[in-house]
Amino acid sequence: MPRFAANISMLFAELPYLERFAAAAAAGFKAVEILSPYEFAAKETQRALLANGLELLLINAPPPNYTGGEPGYAAQPGNTDRFQRDIRRVLRYGDVLGVGIIHVMAGYAKGEEARDSFVNNLRWAADFAPKQQFTIEPLNAGDQPGYFLDDYNLAAEVLDVVNRPNVGLQYDAYHAQMIHGDAAKVWDTFGSRAVHVQIGAAPSRCEPGTGPVDFEELFRTIDNSEYKGWVSAEYTPSTVTTEDSLTWMRGWCEGED
Repeated sequence: MPRFAANISMLFAELPYLERFAAAAAAGFKAVEILSPYEFAAKETQRALLANGLELLLINAPPPNYTGGEPGYAAQPGNTDRFQRDIRRVLRYGDVLGVGIIHVMAGYAKGEEARDSFVNNLRWAADFAPKQQFTIEPLNAGDQPGYFLDDYNLAAEVLDVVNRPNVGLQYDAYHAQMIHGDAAKVWDTFGSRAVHVQIGAAPSRCEPGTGPVDFEELFRTIDNSEYKGWVSAEYTPSTVTTEDSLTWMRGWCEGED
């Protein structure tokens, strides 16, 4: 059975940030991910994780320079010095939190120069922190127009050129469905490269149970593959409370007992 985790940037958002950890633990989660924890001191997040027995799986990087800033810029030419400075800061932050994975966001750029910038920045990060796992994730152009990494084939090409053991693919069922029209086929094609998995229904990006993706079959396929990591719920609940949206998880876990 997959090990399910909670993205508490999107789940339990009806609660203040530091209260979401206890809510996730109470709902049965043993691990969480946080898209951008930088508004809070690392020690505050560390205490919340420790108090609730939670593992921190993933954070995004580089951090925006301000709240609401662009999500990453690793593919934007001319930002090498800033990227290296910010990744050093992220690594210090992540070290306090014991984070497993750092998702390097490409940002908004296009063309060969952007591709070269992304590759070079990823190589530098991987070599600077060889014990840290990094990921890249394609985001669909409908949600993120102009985002450099908008296709799983492009992600595979980038990973082949970067060619570092600690840089892998972040598979998201929602984005895979929105980009290629078949999340299951995307997993069949690219799942062997995945070092982290996220889920959300398409096209609504709410909890599993609506839309064309057969999540029960997808979970079985992932479970029967060589992937042994977590499956993180990264969606916007359609219910008033996140707890009420978790019927998909309880049903799956009960069905697999």
